[in-house]
Amino acid sequence: MGKITVTPCEIDGLYVIEPTVFKDERGYFVETYNQRDFEAAGLPMVFVQDNQSMSVRGVLRGLHYQKQYPQGKLVRVLRGRVFDVAVDLRTNSKTYGKWFGVELTAENKKQFYISEGFAHGFLVLSDEAEFAYKVTDFYHPGDEGGLAYNDPEIGVEWPIPGDMELILSEKDKKWGGLKDTFKF
Repeated sequence: MGKITVTPCEIDGLYVIEPTVFKDERGYFVETYNQRDFEAAGLPMVFVQDNQSMSVRGVLRGLHYQKQYPQGKLVRVLRGRVFDVAVDLRTNSKTYGKWFGVELTAENKKQFYISEGFAHGFLVLSDEAEFAYKVTDFYHPGDEGGLAYNDPEIGVEWPIPGDMELILSEKDKKWGGLKDTFKF
């Protein structure tokens, strides 16, 4: 029914995806995922699990990655607004340690595909946000790693308003930086 617009990001393996939105006086309809459209756009991944979370303003989740069972992620916002970030952890990549961020909102309906080999995180900018994502591998307990959201080596420019108090999990407060985590 609908087609998608896929915009490759400056870091290989990251894509901003914009589905066609059909609007009229009743509201809107959007196909959020169609395997044929994704394959036609050169994105042949297979998703095995859907996840959804709700977070309040100031929650920063991440930067998370999987150690042995990497997951590709197709993320989107159902309600609210987030700044979504991916960090390249592929050691053979020319963009290793670089980050890319995009604002995802219920209104813009953009999606962000993050290939395997990236750390991922997001900051909630609205009062609340519902966040949905499809993944290419199942959740494996004990396989998660993380990086400090404020690692100066990575240098993510989080759009943190002056009046915002960050809310991090205890786990996310303890992650180390890129140099501490990946020693070569």
